[in-house]
Amino acid sequence: MLDAITNFLGTTGIAKLVAEPGWWQYLVMYVIIGALFYLAIVKKFEPLLLMPIAFGMLLANLPGANLIHLEYFFDDYYIAVENGELAGTLAMNVESFIHGFLGGDKTFFTLSENALSIDLDAIFKAAPSMDLEYIQGVFESYVPGATLDAEGLIHIKMSHVIKEVINNGGLVDILYLGVKLGVYPSLIFMGVGAMTDFTPLIANPKSLLMGAGAQLGVFVAFLFALFIGFTPAEAGAIGIIGGADGPTAILVTKELAPQLLGAIAIAAYSYMALIPIIQPPFMRLLTTDKERKIKMGNLRSVSKVEKIVFPIVVTAIVCFIIPDAAPLVGFLMLGNLFNVSGVADRLSKTAQNELINIVTIFLGVSVGATANAENFLKPQTIFIIILGLCAFCISTCGGLIVGKIMCKLTGGKINPLIGSAGVSAVPMAARVAQDEGRKYDPSNFLLMHAMGPNVAGVIGSAVAAGVFLSFFA
Repeated sequence: MLDAITNFLGTTGIAKLVAEPGWWQYLVMYVIIGALFYLAIVKKFEPLLLMPIAFGMLLANLPGANLIHLEYFFDDYYIAVENGELAGTLAMNVESFIHGFLGGDKTFFTLSENALSIDLDAIFKAAPSMDLEYIQGVFESYVPGATLDAEGLIHIKMSHVIKEVINNGGLVDILYLGVKLGVYPSLIFMGVGAMTDFTPLIANPKSLLMGAGAQLGVFVAFLFALFIGFTPAEAGAIGIIGGADGPTAILVTKELAPQLLGAIAIAAYSYMALIPIIQPPFMRLLTTDKERKIKMGNLRSVSKVEKIVFPIVVTAIVCFIIPDAAPLVGFLMLGNLFNVSGVADRLSKTAQNELINIVTIFLGVSVGATANAENFLKPQTIFIIILGLCAFCISTCGGLIVGKIMCKLTGGKINPLIGSAGVSAVPMAARVAQDEGRKYDPSNFLLMHAMGPNVAGVIGSAVAAGVFLSFFA
């Protein structure tokens, strides 16, 4: 009996926590998780998003729970190296290739701090008769679950990842496949499209410029991230925080820098929740009292034909120019078409309610679960949070500056406050512009005008995401 009790106590989470060398890191994570729960429940900042994310973080930081195995997903682009040794699900196969085909000759492969690549140039010089296709074929015979690309980098096939998850994965591993395959962000965009009214943008196409101006922070943060040492792919994932669009940030990050997903998702959704606090100081700084009191005329009426044609035309134009934006822009416009067509009410209501709610739960929990102590508590997380805030602030300023320019060009017919709504947090950013304008003139009504740049920002962030994916994915 005593042995049974001792064995039981040894399997408890408390025993595993105490046995961990970095046990204090878990305590830090519990404080962060508690802060997110406080923001979601007490302060009611984006509770539908922050609550499942915080709970997913809690599940990931319970010692011994083993609900998610990140090595299945983060080794997708290379065979990882830990403490100078090959790691990951296919390390033994790769070692066989190195010692079998390459004879263990270190001149034929490069072992960096966190990745392994095959030096194809060295192989071609040593054996000019070999070609890339032959080497790739030999590699795949040694390592059936992976491929070798033209640059000598090792890629694990998605089919192998899915097989590992199905055979050995936990509950959250299964849910995380929706993130890894890019399913959840696109489905959420479909729900957002069904809930979004593009009428203000159709009625005033010039507001598209303010939505474009509000993407300034995305590219400034990208450059800053490069400057402080992030790779181009990681910098692109960090920069997209400035678009103030959580699903877009998640889709880009899972493609470009999956190891940063937890930090980037938490930063993106936290700043979206803090829009009413972050934006007003910049709105007051960059506009005058006179500008804030400008009243805008009524928008022209938009016909049903225009509403139906708009999502079809936007999808075609954007996706012909930037095909990588198709998963986001395409599903956004599909959801909107359900709504405006008038013949698919059931589909529209499902996308707006049941579907988006279910996907939000799965997305939040699985993304939060990537933020375990080992991955989250790193110096780069602090840089990501700071860069994300800078990106968000600069995006707000970019929209306001374009709004001021348009105000001057139109002889004072456009209130520059609506430029701040160019970030794609719909409809919160538009409401903040409305509230700020009413502080200076209670009779001023800017909400519908601000919705133009706001929905333009949704398209703009998706396009920015497509640009990064086309360059770095």
